[in-house]
Amino acid sequence: MASTSSLAQLLSKLDGLTLESIADTFPTTHPDINPFDLYRVHIARVLAPITGVAADKIHPVIAWTNSLDKGDFVLPVPALRIKGAKPDVLGAEWAAKARKEQYPFPEDDPLLEKPTASGPWISFFVKGTALNELIIPMVRQRGLEYGSNPFLGLKDPQDPSKGQKRIIVEFSSPNIAKPFHAGHLRSTIIGSFLANLYEGAGWDVVRINYLGDWGKQYGLLALSYERYGNEEELQKDPINHLFHLYVRISAEKEAEKEAIEAKKKEGEDVTELEANCLDEQARRYFKKMTDRDESALALWKRFRDLSIVRYKDTYARLNIHFDSYSGESQVSEEAMAKVAKEMAEKGITREDNGAVIIDFTELLPGKEGKRLGKAVLRKRDGTALYLTRDIAELLDRYEKYNFDHMIYVVASQQDLHLQQLFKIIELLGYKDIAKRVQHINFGMVLGMSTRKGTVKFLDDILKDCADHMHEVMKKNDAKYSQVENPIHTADTLGISSVMTQDMSGKRGNNYTFDLATMTSFEGDTGPYLQYAHTRLSSIKRRANLSDEELAKADLSLLAEPYAVNIVRMLAQWPDVVQNTLRTLEPTTVLTYLFRLTHVISTSYDHLQVVGSEPALMAARMALYDASRIVVANGMRLLGLSPLQR
Repeated sequence: MASTSSLAQLLSKLDGLTLESIADTFPTTHPDINPFDLYRVHIARVLAPITGVAADKIHPVIAWTNSLDKGDFVLPVPALRIKGAKPDVLGAEWAAKARKEQYPFPEDDPLLEKPTASGPWISFFVKGTALNELIIPMVRQRGLEYGSNPFLGLKDPQDPSKGQKRIIVEFSSPNIAKPFHAGHLRSTIIGSFLANLYEGAGWDVVRINYLGDWGKQYGLLALSYERYGNEEELQKDPINHLFHLYVRISAEKEAEKEAIEAKKKEGEDVTELEANCLDEQARRYFKKMTDRDESALALWKRFRDLSIVRYKDTYARLNIHFDSYSGESQVSEEAMAKVAKEMAEKGITREDNGAVIIDFTELLPGKEGKRLGKAVLRKRDGTALYLTRDIAELLDRYEKYNFDHMIYVVASQQDLHLQQLFKIIELLGYKDIAKRVQHINFGMVLGMSTRKGTVKFLDDILKDCADHMHEVMKKNDAKYSQVENPIHTADTLGISSVMTQDMSGKRGNNYTFDLATMTSFEGDTGPYLQYAHTRLSSIKRRANLSDEELAKADLSLLAEPYAVNIVRMLAQWPDVVQNTLRTLEPTTVLTYLFRLTHVISTSYDHLQVVGSEPALMAARMALYDASRIVVANGMRLLGLSPLQR
């Protein structure tokens, strides 16, 4: 039975409701892609005569529950803000009315059991048969699209011809010639998730990688390459080679600095030593870069291009792509000078001992000014700092992309920097642009250093996880022999481990990197999610039923509570995605997936597929196939690659 016909049949039983009449009264609802929208409309219409509150006032406060034993929907009576009555008294009164014959919710209501009250909450439980026949075909027909709502990203949902809203997500942003570290990993995982989320909501998403690719450190790196560089090593592994060169020259620079300081203390003249020290040579080299010296820029561009090629390999492993590899180098001196002039003319900046600063305590009254403090935009030697560059880049992006919203996915250590940036944009008079930008922050990863105190890099971390998963896989000879590409599978499991652990808690929290915990198949881990998906895939292979057979399955046979509970969970998925657009927390999705897979797991002993009589086998297989689709959709939204075996 097709989901469209199931929906039409249900609508025909609901006092002549149609999709058109629902759209007219409740324009933000779309029962054809989110089935629970139909249920909320029905509840609101039925409660209106009981409560004396208009349906359009009831509808927006109907919530779904996080626990199946509490129902599928709940009406929090206090949210209706009815004066002169206690919410718990009203809840009991309305639920009692609804259970009387002269009021709605008769025994034969096609969607819902009669409501119950618990204090100020009125709970509603769905009827299994109607839900089965609506949800399972809808999930299987919409497939990859189930859960997404393209209407949310339209500039005008009533007029799709006006096009999509555009969002820029800036994330990852590693430093050229340096390997990925944990902070960049978190930005990469969270940023990619947010980009996927908005894409599924119908937004035009632009993914930008704003590279740390400019500054005096590249002058220092060029000096090191001229001294110690190896062309073969550069081609073979550019990032690690350049990183080791940078570490080597940095150590020499520090040693040189200490030696000069020692000579100073002894009263020696160090003028010539300081004029030709590595730090000064690096400054002069970078000056050549800013002056657009062709040879200096050519070497820098080579380092940048080789690094991006290597980064792209890492991103591909993580299912991530970018629309633009931008960077600090792309912000021109002219653009920064223009911004600096504008800030000076508007009295936002002032000189302070040769430097250019913004003193927010002078510009803004009270706590806000104190919180933002002072910021240096240009040093005494004329060097523009990050803030100046970021102001120019933000304004240029708006001019280039005309975005409706832009998200910076940057660690919480940069909270103040981003707050200062957004406030400066506002002080410049671009209040509309300032309202469109948002900082999504995240906490630190602890326990990512080696015993020597050096940072562990992403490629090493992923290799450790993949090797560990490979060893675990080899312990089961029978299953290992069935895996077509065990190395690739181990790598996918390792990546799933890292990403799932990263997304398990709220992004603002710090967490401790724990290889043993995150690679376990026990508990709420990436390998457990992959196992849950592969088991559902395995059932489908063993059942060996065609899509046509599953489409014709008699879903009324799924009467067991275990089956109905799975369908109740599947029906929540579009709401979960929509709720995640409010929380912007990967853990919102991950928590749902673990709840869903636990409900599925408890059903296996009670809903045998292979070996059941044919009609029951088809119905149960259709249920598990819909489950597989939703689990896979959730995993893909998080950036995980669902394994088949």
